[in-house]
Amino acid sequence: MRRPAPARPYVRTMHRWWRRDPFFMRYMVREATAVAVAAYAVVLATGMVRLAQGEAAWNGWLNALQTPWSMALHLVLLLAFAVHTKSWFEIMPKTMPFIEVGGHRVAASTITRAGWGAALLASAVLFALAWGSRP
Repeated sequence: MRRPAPARPYVRTMHRWWRRDPFFMRYMVREATAVAVAAYAVVLATGMVRLAQGEAAWNGWLNALQTPWSMALHLVLLLAFAVHTKSWFEIMPKTMPFIEVGGHRVAASTITRAGWGAALLASAVLFALAWGSRP
């Protein structure tokens, strides 16, 4: 008697599967914005290295930041940061423990709005401190 051939396992193709589902599209865009965050971290780290190298290196880095290519890069990075920030504030209430106030659970939208408010307040304070320290 012949044995049947063993069944071969199903192997799903992984070619752009995430493009078919809007949930995964948003997920991939959110993950891609993390690359922009890393790129800007490199820009800032380069500035710190140039600062440590002396005034001439620092001024060269500042001049490089004022080129049209650098301005365009910073605009793209700003847009990516906005998407990244928005997505993380939307995720925040889903990842944190439940908060109860007066025996009622705080709504996810309230937590998201509180996160935005705290970020805007911190930005305003930092902007005011930086603007006030100008000569």
